[in-house]
Amino acid sequence: MLRFLIYGAFGWVLEIIWTGLNSLIRGDFTLRASTSIWMFFIYGMFVLFEPAFAILASLPFFVRGMVYMLVIFIAEYVTGGLMKRADICPWDYSDARYSVQGVIRLDYAPVWFAAGLLFEAVYVIIR
Repeated sequence: MLRFLIYGAFGWVLEIIWTGLNSLIRGDFTLRASTSIWMFFIYGMFVLFEPAFAILASLPFFVRGMVYMLVIFIAEYVTGGLMKRADICPWDYSDARYSVQGVIRLDYAPVWFAAGLLFEAVYVIIR
């Protein structure tokens, strides 16, 4: 349970930084950022990936990053699709150029690659 809370909080922090930097890029110097309580639970689910962190540890970082990116895309697609059906999805990528059904953005691949490696680092620290 503690690890679930750590991953959830860490994900929130990353999302706040990400959305705040996007505000800056759009010229909003207030650095307004946002997230959703739902996201805490989604990021917390990284606890389920801990066995994979251990299994992948000996592989090169590029391979690990690619696996994490793929898993995050799958998780985002599944959770986004379910949440969209319930009309509670906090994100909508429908207007994005590389959107898949409005729930994932393929151009976020480098972001998810890096995020996976950051969550891996959190796992190493809390293990």
